[in-house]
Amino acid sequence: MIPYKKADARAWAKDNMKGVANVVIPSFSSDLTKLNEKGIRHDLAKELELGFWGTLLVSEVAITVPEYQQFFQWSKDVVGDKLVLIHHAGFNTLTQNIEAVKIAEKEGAELVLLAYPQNFYPTTAKEIYDYTKAFCDATNLGVILFSVPHWGFERIHPAGMPPELIAQMIKDIPNIVCVKSEGGNPTPSGFIQTWKRHSHEVVVTFPVEAEALPYMGLIPMQFMGTSNSEYYGGMIPKMFNLARDGKFEEMMELYWQLHPARMAYKHVGGTFRGGIHVTHRTLWKYMAWLQGFNGGPLRQPALKVSDSHMRQLREASKKSGLNPTSDPDSQYFVGRNPI
Repeated sequence: MIPYKKADARAWAKDNMKGVANVVIPSFSSDLTKLNEKGIRHDLAKELELGFWGTLLVSEVAITVPEYQQFFQWSKDVVGDKLVLIHHAGFNTLTQNIEAVKIAEKEGAELVLLAYPQNFYPTTAKEIYDYTKAFCDATNLGVILFSVPHWGFERIHPAGMPPELIAQMIKDIPNIVCVKSEGGNPTPSGFIQTWKRHSHEVVVTFPVEAEALPYMGLIPMQFMGTSNSEYYGGMIPKMFNLARDGKFEEMMELYWQLHPARMAYKHVGGTFRGGIHVTHRTLWKYMAWLQGFNGGPLRQPALKVSDSHMRQLREASKKSGLNPTSDPDSQYFVGRNPI
């Protein structure tokens, strides 16, 4: 059951969105015909062990709505009320996303991250507004609005999602509770403008630890997510808590410790991002596997992860004192709990 009424969603978010949310990518059977219950339960138990506040249950892979419902059920069974589960509205159409979010409400989601389908090609801000409002009107969940270059909205405004559009949606749509603000990346411009305009109204966050943690030396960010911070084990929740509690210099000592791993990821990410505008879920799942998550195969279409990228990420993880698994990389494609 959603722990707030729709009209109170923003107040709930201000009071409760305090911590780090990462992601869990679903695990599949070895023949890719079904979900891997053992692998999914393993990963959700790992979430609790590492101290995350919440996690995004990723739908932006080849998963059906009924399978996603099962993914949610197993996840909720593991974490109960100890971890906030965030629904990922990343399915193919508005109709399918409305169907899926109603299921997520029933299965224990407390928030939803709004994505936009790959075939959604707006040419006006009004089209973005209409899609967003139609989705938000159809759910009682608090919605995380996601402004990011992935969507290709730069044809409409250089920031991607126009600042005035964000302001209008916050004004008109009461269950927008948070803005995940990456507009204008790789510059900090979109986040800073959104923070100055709207942090008194809704939660505003930057999800990437490399930038978000130093920002906390200047601004009181209460929530960071969602991103693949499980690459660093439990370090990001620990560092976030230090910064939030005013122990900025202690946090920065750990920040510099992690810098080899951070820069390896930035380098690897820079080799494929370009104009693809897609998150490399295979790579993210490998990065989590290095820290004890299940790993395992993903369905097509999925981007490949190269040997050189795996080596870079593993060696940098060692240099950062993260003690990655000693299992050979070949085992990533098998997973820790194969079925």
